[in-house]
Amino acid sequence: MVKKFLKKLSFVAFDNDFDTNERAWNPEIWAAETLMVMEENMVMGRLVHTDFSNVIASFGDTVNTRKPGTFKAKRKGTNDDVDIQSATAVKVPVVLNQHVHTSFLIRDGEESRSFVDLVNEYLHPAAKSLAEHIDRILLGQVYQFLDNQVEIDPDDTSSDIKDAILDVREVMNVKKVPMDGRNLILTPATETEALKLDLFLSAERVGDEGTALRKASLGEKLGFQTFMSQNASGYKTDGGSTLGTTNAAGSTDGIHAAGSTVITLTTSSAAILAGMYITFTTVPGVYRVTAGGAATEITIDRGLEAACPDDSFVRYFTNGAVDLAGHAGVSTYPIGYDKSINIAASGVVPQLGQLVGFGDSDSDPVRSGEYCIIDVDDGSGTGDYYILLDRPLDAALEDTDVVNYGPAFQYNFAFDRAALALVTRPLALPRSGTGAISGVSSFNDLSMRVTITYQGVAQGHLVTLDMLCGVKVLDEDRGAVLLRSRVST
Repeated sequence: MVKKFLKKLSFVAFDNDFDTNERAWNPEIWAAETLMVMEENMVMGRLVHTDFSNVIASFGDTVNTRKPGTFKAKRKGTNDDVDIQSATAVKVPVVLNQHVHTSFLIRDGEESRSFVDLVNEYLHPAAKSLAEHIDRILLGQVYQFLDNQVEIDPDDTSSDIKDAILDVREVMNVKKVPMDGRNLILTPATETEALKLDLFLSAERVGDEGTALRKASLGEKLGFQTFMSQNASGYKTDGGSTLGTTNAAGSTDGIHAAGSTVITLTTSSAAILAGMYITFTTVPGVYRVTAGGAATEITIDRGLEAACPDDSFVRYFTNGAVDLAGHAGVSTYPIGYDKSINIAASGVVPQLGQLVGFGDSDSDPVRSGEYCIIDVDDGSGTGDYYILLDRPLDAALEDTDVVNYGPAFQYNFAFDRAALALVTRPLALPRSGTGAISGVSSFNDLSMRVTITYQGVAQGHLVTLDMLCGVKVLDEDRGAVLLRSRVST
């Protein structure tokens, strides 16, 4: 009902009377229209826990969201009193460290056009860009759930996507994730694989009319509300990797049981470094070397998903290096840095949605944090790239620090609403007398600010749409990663 009201409201407010009717420049109406379009074009933003309070906040503020508590049933005797349990929820701190914006200029000559045209040309695409960015941030959290990863045996070529989803279902059942409210986000490549099965062709779509959520839906399958997102992390090239050979560096020495985290190699390899991501040819899953680089014994960050036979090959991936030359006068990328990072890619092209981590080039420890690349641009020099991560840095980066790229898979994300939180707060309005008109609109746990100023040099009105939010993993046991389409070359 509220959406229908907003749609009707927008057509009344966005008219062509720029000289006589100030309704056309009402920033609250712009903000409401932006929220409507943004919500209609989000997939993940509609499926995770959201938290909103109408309290003005600033970038870097910490607020608390609530993680539902649990109860435990008990027995009582005939004459016993009931055991009263506290109905409390755990407070989870969330840093509001994502200030997302899109700005555009409406030049003087364009203001005489129909405002409906201007909305379609500027406001709607701008709102969609915000929706895409928020979805990429949320979907980028998939790598925080790799402890619950599922991949069908790499040697089993007869299995299909149904088998893999059933394995993910088993993982979530074991983790006691409630049956109601489970979601599965497929990458475009995995969706194509799924649609080749009759099970998925009979999908009944769900969601509100006309929304991205409905259009992306494959229906409820095998206990999951299943969706496709173009922003899900999936890429078909790792940019460069090396596969070990028999009885040589990059092959395992002896049998390693499922769950093992210490792996013995046949010979040491100076090419396998702490912080690198690796895969095994006969073992499902993605692993990161945490210790023992350039040695015959390495430690990985999570236990093997299955037993590893003797002389199984290890695939390790070409890395890049942090290059501060792209930022004059900067000695480090500090903790909390949230802008683009310049990478000397060493012939590797970073992929949108790719898993990435960092290591210290001097002493070889692993920098904390695993990230998703949500944007890639040309860097400061030939062969360099700027990468934007899903969140600010957990640890500072120095010049020449090692950039470790993750292996090429389709990283499909299974979760329920309690796995992730999207927390938003309204931004403050500019001070009066600054020449800016600004308004904030809040709807359905989201808040949007629109600010309009006149740019004398550019001869037009600058419109900025921005929102302040934070993203937090609430419970790693409420999500899992379905790996498909391993790249073996």
